[in-house]
Amino acid sequence: MARSVQVKTPSTFTEYKILLGKDLRREFRTKEMLTSMGIYSILVLVVYGAALSQSSQGVDVLQMSGGLLWALIVFTSLLGLNRSFEHEKENGCLDGLLLVPMDRSVIFLAKATSNLLFMLVVEVIAVPLYFFFFLTGAPVSDSWPLLVWPLIVGTIGMAGIGTLLSTITVNTRGKDVMLAVLFIPLIFPLLYACVSAATVVLVGGDWQTTYLTSLALAGGYDVIMLLLSWVLYGYVISA
Repeated sequence: MARSVQVKTPSTFTEYKILLGKDLRREFRTKEMLTSMGIYSILVLVVYGAALSQSSQGVDVLQMSGGLLWALIVFTSLLGLNRSFEHEKENGCLDGLLLVPMDRSVIFLAKATSNLLFMLVVEVIAVPLYFFFFLTGAPVSDSWPLLVWPLIVGTIGMAGIGTLLSTITVNTRGKDVMLAVLFIPLIFPLLYACVSAATVVLVGGDWQTTYLTSLALAGGYDVIMLLLSWVLYGYVISA
């Protein structure tokens, strides 16, 4: 009598670990995304330096520091998000991944996590360089270590929304421009809150209320948009 063989279905967490491990192993083997994002962030800093060197002595860089820092992060993140599905698109790997009987939201969670980790790695390099080149000798507030929380909250939101939008634009013509056109307006509320929180902890003054309010707004935005992206992802990637 033939014995039936039962195939054990992996758990959702196991599928998540497998997909996340795939992205991390590939990136740390090739370092394509991290290298391109790191070089791009340095080039943006060079452009900042060239632009600010021609400004008048009356320009207070410290007052603009929050906005300049987040502009650096957003543009660098766009470059990485544009490349996040490059390998899956090659040779029909994305189509093969969709043939696997798994919850599509697992793909979103794994890809968003890998994008988040890569963006944080680049920020660990880019943010100290920004401080070194533009804020050395500036009267930065003693509360500047609190900058880490707007960076984390903002990066989480950008990674989640960017993953959804990069999936939408992966097969479109001019996907680089299309991603930027969709990404920047959609993250504007998050960007505004994070710039406000970053500026107030760098400049100082009566910052507690503004900082906490901005951080709460950014956190609420993250929760709403990440849940929405998670719910919609199955429809988006299967379209």
